[in-house]
Amino acid sequence: MLKVENGEFILNDQPFQILSGAIHYFRTVPEYWEDRLQKLKALGLNTVETYVAWNVHEPKKGQFHFSGLADIEAFIETAHKLGLYVIVRPSPYICAEWEMGGLPAWLLAEKEIALRCSHPTFLKYVEDYYDVLLPKLKRFLLKNGGPIIALQIENEYGAYGNDQAYLRFFQEQYAKHQLETFLFTSDGPIFIEQGSLPDVVTTLNFGSRVEEAFVALENYKPGSPKMVAEFWIGWFDHWEGKHTVRDPREAAKVFENILELKSSVNFYMFHGGTNFGFMNGANHYEKYEPTITSYDYDSLLTEHGEMTEKYREVKKVLSRFVDVPEDVEETVKTRNYGSVSLDKSVSLFDVLGEISTAHEHITPLSMEDVGQSYGYILYRTEVNRKGTLKLDTSPVHDRAFVYVNGVRVKTIYINDEEKSVTVDFPEDRNTLEILVENMGRANYGKHLADKKGVTENLWIEGQYFFNWEMHLIELEQLPEDFSHSADERYPKFFQGEFDAPKQHDTFVDLEGFTKGNVFINGFNLGRYWNTAGPQKRLYLPGPLLKEAGNVITVLELEETKTNEIRLVEDPKWCS
Repeated sequence: MLKVENGEFILNDQPFQILSGAIHYFRTVPEYWEDRLQKLKALGLNTVETYVAWNVHEPKKGQFHFSGLADIEAFIETAHKLGLYVIVRPSPYICAEWEMGGLPAWLLAEKEIALRCSHPTFLKYVEDYYDVLLPKLKRFLLKNGGPIIALQIENEYGAYGNDQAYLRFFQEQYAKHQLETFLFTSDGPIFIEQGSLPDVVTTLNFGSRVEEAFVALENYKPGSPKMVAEFWIGWFDHWEGKHTVRDPREAAKVFENILELKSSVNFYMFHGGTNFGFMNGANHYEKYEPTITSYDYDSLLTEHGEMTEKYREVKKVLSRFVDVPEDVEETVKTRNYGSVSLDKSVSLFDVLGEISTAHEHITPLSMEDVGQSYGYILYRTEVNRKGTLKLDTSPVHDRAFVYVNGVRVKTIYINDEEKSVTVDFPEDRNTLEILVENMGRANYGKHLADKKGVTENLWIEGQYFFNWEMHLIELEQLPEDFSHSADERYPKFFQGEFDAPKQHDTFVDLEGFTKGNVFINGFNLGRYWNTAGPQKRLYLPGPLLKEAGNVITVLELEETKTNEIRLVEDPKWCS
């Protein structure tokens, strides 16, 4: 068992330096786990670290998923087969630029719940989840012959709260499930006091200013072992922002500084992967900033698993401190499959009955209050009033299209400075429709309880309008019938077929399209937003392809100048 003696880590009665890299199993298709782990080991690292995303494993209350991208046991087994140790961070909250920081959206349907504290309802739900998750980890503990050497207590809690009883709860849960192993907390240097426990090792998260961080740790807990639980080797990107790139030699120099101080370290990220589906998170401080689909992170491996210049610079540094293995052969293969004609199309409004479930209520309800987590929700009511009316948009989260009598008249975004729009209602009785997109819940900070859709009734020129119809569109079901297209309104689904000999990785280039989602053989690759950037192409992993007869579906929200997409060899970024 990993332990601490005289300020250093001891494993099997010998001093041990944890040299680790982060890979999130749920951001990489299982067929590539071994490739990424082999490259981690070839760098000279001895450990892989992963978060556990609660909303991946319990997307609906009581419905548990542990297969495919969610097969954490298979991921740990693969690491063990390769001779790697494993650090698991099973906090219900993970941040990670992941949707709601890993917390399931159904928690927000609880009217009085308080997140990330000792609120009894929250703790009961965590305990129910842990009763399923934690027994799966027991056989993988080092003492049981497995690779797990450490578990984290919560995650960066000092940057959120100060409930020490809540942190103790995790110790009690691990004990309940006989997970006797090394425990730690992790926080940025300025938050360690609030996020730590006296009898648990405190680790640090940072990307630079190494000496300053360790001085803060020494001042707080003299004699603590040095461990960087997250060495931020790169950074993530937001829509409407710039693509972040960190100089490889500068990053390697900071890593060298960490090693010179004889610290253990975990690269965040070693391999970032992809925010498939609707699982990107968002930052929300003064402004709402949703994270892009790619989680490339400018890390040591690219989103598609290619070893980078930064990887090679880090390996040069590490080779001066420990023996490193020979390089592994690069097995990543990408391919240009050419153009694909999307020869079928249908308006979302023509297939509502096929792809959505309907709900009626006297007032509009948020997504969470009608049992929806992700995707889109359409609100519809009658406005029996004529004229140009002011509509309060403050309850609309995050982005929405407003239609009057079947015509799109306004686009609303949470970042609009003006929180109202004027809408012309030309008839005595008008149909008002509002299609709202959930662009990702906040994963950090005070806006964590981030309800989506229309969160309260809309105030329209001095009054409320009642009796609303809602259509829940999570896109777990895509349209099959493209023959009936009476409505020409966007959003529209476009669909085509193509062959993919040898099933190589490729990238979906959507030049000419504006904003929406792409599905390959029913799998949601994620969002695109070409007019915002910085991401211009979506990564399509080869294992999601078939040799022949692949079906690609594009949901375009706004407009397109083409009915053709291209499958190309490389990603593309704009600055």
